[in-house]
Amino acid sequence: MSGRGVIVGVDVGGTFTDLFAFDSEKRQFRTAKVPSRRGDEAQGFLNGLSALGGAATIDSIVHGTTVGTNTLLERRGPKIGVITTRGFRDTLEMRRRDRRHTWGLWGDFTPIADRDLRLEVNERTLADGSIRIAVDAAEIHVAARSLLAKGAQSVAITFINAYANPENERRALAALRAVWPNEFVTASHEVLSEIREFERSSTAAINAYLQPVVASYLGKLDAALKMQSFPGQLHIVQSNGGIMSTATARRLPVRTALSGPAAGVVAGAALGKAAGFDNLITCDLGGTSFDVSVIAGGKIAVATQTTVDFGLVIRTPMIEIITIGAGGGSIASVDRGGLLQVGPESAGSVPGPACYGAGNTRPTLTDAQVVLGRINAARPLGGELKSLDVEAAKSAIATHVGKPLGLDTDAAAAAIVRVAEARMAGAIRLVSVERGHDPARFVAMPFGGGGALHAGALIREIGLKCAVVPRFPGITSALGCVLADLRHDIVQTLNLMLDGLDAPILERRMRETGEAASAVISAAEIPVERTDVLFELDMHYLGQTHTVAVPLPVMPQGQSLGVTEAMVRGAFEAAYLASFSRLLLGLPVRIVSLRVAAIGRRPAFDFSGFAPNAAASLDKARLGTRPVWFEGGRRDTGIWARLELPAGARIEGPAILEQPDATTVIEPGLLGRVDALGNLIVEPAR
Repeated sequence: MSGRGVIVGVDVGGTFTDLFAFDSEKRQFRTAKVPSRRGDEAQGFLNGLSALGGAATIDSIVHGTTVGTNTLLERRGPKIGVITTRGFRDTLEMRRRDRRHTWGLWGDFTPIADRDLRLEVNERTLADGSIRIAVDAAEIHVAARSLLAKGAQSVAITFINAYANPENERRALAALRAVWPNEFVTASHEVLSEIREFERSSTAAINAYLQPVVASYLGKLDAALKMQSFPGQLHIVQSNGGIMSTATARRLPVRTALSGPAAGVVAGAALGKAAGFDNLITCDLGGTSFDVSVIAGGKIAVATQTTVDFGLVIRTPMIEIITIGAGGGSIASVDRGGLLQVGPESAGSVPGPACYGAGNTRPTLTDAQVVLGRINAARPLGGELKSLDVEAAKSAIATHVGKPLGLDTDAAAAAIVRVAEARMAGAIRLVSVERGHDPARFVAMPFGGGGALHAGALIREIGLKCAVVPRFPGITSALGCVLADLRHDIVQTLNLMLDGLDAPILERRMRETGEAASAVISAAEIPVERTDVLFELDMHYLGQTHTVAVPLPVMPQGQSLGVTEAMVRGAFEAAYLASFSRLLLGLPVRIVSLRVAAIGRRPAFDFSGFAPNAAASLDKARLGTRPVWFEGGRRDTGIWARLELPAGARIEGPAILEQPDATTVIEPGLLGRVDALGNLIVEPAR
């Protein structure tokens, strides 16, 4: 990867902060893993930079953050106000009339904007874009002062049909800024210029909810980096897998909602391609969660909409990721019905698992792995703890799981692992089997601090071909930060009929939107090799509710796109056939929305630097043996220093491979072999 000096990827997780530093001139890299600081994520970030020699030695930082996600999940954002069209005050609360529990008329939902902070004003834009009632600036001033008096720290403007004509929102925004005391104002057309009132309102309101939190976090980082004489620029990973400037992140923090996990998928796709695998299921097991995504044919799955928790809908392009609370810090308990549960509650980094000796007395998945001998208590991850308290882990498991279920400590620990692995398998089925993918054609890529502990179970439970464990599994998401391209997405509702399409008008809209998206890439001032502009149309047969995504050719620089009705129709029919295997001939077709993605391609990363050292050997890698529990009891198991294994090495299970950022378990009946790039391929022994 060519570029400017030292670039560092930083992934702040719930338990650990991971860093990957790459010096493009010396072709060298370093890694670091330090404990996160829950509630003060910036401190864990800075501690990690110190472990790499300090911010002054770094030229560029790319950061994957979970600040936005945690704010939404924990509902610890500020009071926000909403100014909307008269009659649409309750759009956020009504949603799509969905229920937390599908069966039964019960459950609850609290919108992120209280009802007394959702104010209505007289304005009306019709669906054709004509303005029936112009907004009154004086009425906006009154509403703004009322919201400030009630304690609102940010505000969202969400007018009906603003996607068709944003003029009333623009006037309201100008009037609002004249009296609002800070930068935290959002207009829905700036976040999402697309039809569907609830989704647009929800996305705008969530953006307003996150603005003060993300801005405060980034402000702390910027100030601390300046204090440490950081000479470069800080950039943020988006939920779509691209990166953006901090200025864009402050303005559109809703695009950071799945920032950290997205970086891991980016790295997984690049690592898989370099290793010769196009069909992967990435499995990121950290201290708090288990994040799963599918990569089919080398392409990352990107969705147009997701839901964080219940009712918090975000409609902006993001990598499709399934997240469950089954991380290393997930707490195991027995419910009133006598069933063993693992997660979603997590011990996090503080107090952490019981074996951390920091006051937690409830067992976690990590405690179970320590008791079973799979995690080396004498060499814990992260470098801060000198050893783990095995007796504390045993006591927690015996008290809270073993005694209630009538199991000895080893059996109780094994049960915790099995339940957690069953939950992981369920998440993988959601992104594979339930979406029409044959698991036998896919390989698992487990990473994060704990993913490689479960490589064998992922193969066994799902029927996957094999597992590819990256060279540095514990810092894979941080690596993804370094690999990510720049990206900016824009969506516009068009509502054009395909029959008799005015192709020059569509091409003009595509070109204007593409140029606007490309301008954001240029403004980021990050070196790229080229900028590609990708186009998609949301289309359907007239009368259908949902749309299919119809990709169009990449925009050639300075050339005509060659848009014709026949070309668009052919692309639609190909996409529709791929989704539904049949066409509805004779029905008229509508173009609903235009989606544009400008992608600034950064130089390709050369993974040959991950290749095992020429001096590596099996003799150097062999660390001895210890008793480890597998199905049927404890077995004398070989322990290996993974980073000392040479290319071509073959290790038969049972075996434990240790390295500073992760531990890999090779179960009995499986074989691990090291490829030319240092990846470990875990597969059934022949």
